[in-house]
Amino acid sequence: MEIGNRIKNLRIQKNLTQEELAERTDLSKGYISQVERDLSMPSMDVFFDMLEVLGCSPKDFFDEEQEEQKVVYKKSDRTHFESVDSQYTIQWLVPESNENEMEPIELTLEKNGTFKEFPPSMAETFAYVTKGAVCIEIGLNRYYAKKGDAIYYHANETHQIFNQADGESHLLMVVTESYL
Repeated sequence: MEIGNRIKNLRIQKNLTQEELAERTDLSKGYISQVERDLSMPSMDVFFDMLEVLGCSPKDFFDEEQEEQKVVYKKSDRTHFESVDSQYTIQWLVPESNENEMEPIELTLEKNGTFKEFPPSMAETFAYVTKGAVCIEIGLNRYYAKKGDAIYYHANETHQIFNQADGESHLLMVVTESYL
């Protein structure tokens, strides 16, 4: 039975490198690579250790009916958050996307609203202004965008977004996961 590709897919889904999986299972990176390419077959104990680290039960691993990936997300799937001070609201366009590499959201800034300040990270941010106008402060620099403008930046400095419109501003944003 070929199990290597399935183990590799689980490892990638858990955001682990071969080296990290090897460390957590007391194996070598080379051995993990051999298992993933079906060049080596792990013992039952080693196999169960790998599955435990990967968060998968043996039953789920061998279940032929894999859960189909969800591709389309309806408006009713979205989750919503409103800041305590009511300066902004966030709508997650894909539920639980904050656990993925990309986090697509719709950000609504109220008049004079400010989105929270974020510390420097390795994340990247894309935004498209669908209504209003905003100021993006990155470190000591300020950038201005209005409806129809696209924004893209590396978050390697402290950054924050401010509403500059006379009413609400809306942004469609995609933020990548920070790997610090």
